Amino acid sequence: MSTRRQASPLRNLRQKCGGSCTSDDDLPEVKIITQPLNGLHYIRNRLRPPKSQKGIYYSTDWDKSALVSNFQKRGWLQVPSFNGEWNFYWACTQNCRYIFGIDHPYRMRSDQVINHFPNSVELSRKDLLIKNIKRYRKDLERRGDPLAQSHPPDTKLGIGGTRYKHLDIIPMTFVLPSDYQMFVEVFHRNPASTWIVKPCSKSQGVGIYLVNKLSKLKKFAYDARTFYPQINRDTCVISKYIDNPLLIGGKKFDLRLFVLVTTFNPLKAYLYKEGFCRFCTEKYDETEIDNVFMHLTNVSIQKTNEEYNAIHGGKWPLQNLWLYLDSLRGEGVSEMLWSRITATIRHSLDAVAPVMANDRHCFEVYGYDIIIDNNLKPWLIEINTSPSMHSTTTNDRMLKSRLIDNVLDVVVPPNSMPDEHWDKTPSPELLKNFTVLMPISPSKPQTEAPVRRKGRVSKKKKSKCAAASSAVSSSTPPPAEGESKIRKPNKVVKR
Repeated sequence: MSTRRQASPLRNLRQKCGGSCTSDDDLPEVKIITQPLNGLHYIRNRLRPPKSQKGIYYSTDWDKSALVSNFQKRGWLQVPSFNGEWNFYWACTQNCRYIFGIDHPYRMRSDQVINHFPNSVELSRKDLLIKNIKRYRKDLERRGDPLAQSHPPDTKLGIGGTRYKHLDIIPMTFVLPSDYQMFVEVFHRNPASTWIVKPCSKSQGVGIYLVNKLSKLKKFAYDARTFYPQINRDTCVISKYIDNPLLIGGKKFDLRLFVLVTTFNPLKAYLYKEGFCRFCTEKYDETEIDNVFMHLTNVSIQKTNEEYNAIHGGKWPLQNLWLYLDSLRGEGVSEMLWSRITATIRHSLDAVAPVMANDRHCFEVYGYDIIIDNNLKPWLIEINTSPSMHSTTTNDRMLKSRLIDNVLDVVVPPNSMPDEHWDKTPSPELLKNFTVLMPISPSKPQTEAPVRRKGRVSKKKKSKCAAASSAVSSSTPPPAEGESKIRKPNKVVKR
């Protein structure tokens, strides 16, 4: 009599969602692990330690200088990923899913760490992220948490489509084709609105387009009547388009930020203080919805435009953005915006923490894409499980090299081998450019915008702001980090 197979503890892997279960900026050109070399016996014994352990062994699926240079300067030795002798594995998501797969399970050694959680798809797939955030909102509202406070019922709905005071972090989004009828009802309330369609399991701007007419969604109208979730492979999300983005030099941009998570239970997350802005190559015009060079900030798309400047790569260091905003909108604006961004990121992590398969061998570096509107409100657009480590400029290479160096200091015990029993609580001096993402206080979830002092703006200050704006719009590269011509305004001392 055959016994029924027990349910796997990794049931949240969601391998049947359709398509690729990741959102990767980097697409590795490596051999994906599909079958063991010597059968099942090899799988169960492949992770034995090497006969002579002379140091830390690493393996990587990417030959990127930001990764390899940091491994080599620590004296680590490279080994193939297939023999299981590695202590540190910077893997692609496909190989990571194979290692933790239900069909090919095996135990990792206590001195091994890998750079992905088993079901990070809960955070990176656009449809699952939306579902988790909506469930997170309802749970807080059910418990009567102060974070779930709402505006009065007569408040006009904005881009987020909700009345939450503190949880309005994503644009109004529907999953197609399953939510097509609900989307049609909302669209008819404001037929002049613009929406953006994104495939759930693709990255680098592939398959993204803008719509302002229902006639462009006929395919989803048909699929909504004959939708079978188990076999449908063309799931997309459609979100309210942010038509009032913050512009610099007349061009749209978004932020790429890096977040390190060492454990989800309890949640330990760190936000990297350095990042960069990704600019479009053409000036923004909301009426030209078919021009991807003024709406999508993906580097893989912008570099195909003739206006793309390879010198600065259409990127601006995050520090230059803070100096620009403080000079243009008043001192302290950057601190307020940074506080709002950290709250948005922390909410997204709290939303997926209950469903994440927390494994002591895992850590993960996420690439957050955030757009700021003209009211200085950050909107979470997407999360990448494999943010690109490819460098387009010198400053880009230096930033990512510092990032990986800081990540290794946090996830690997100092002067020791990787250890799954380590509590992953590094000393403050090892955090360097990482800041701890603390739980959000219900009493003061976000910092209010500072009041701009009234008064005439000097010609000197106007010229500084104009110079920063023209640096983005012109073909000359924007100021490098530490070389910006913008300075914070000096405090006025009353005599």
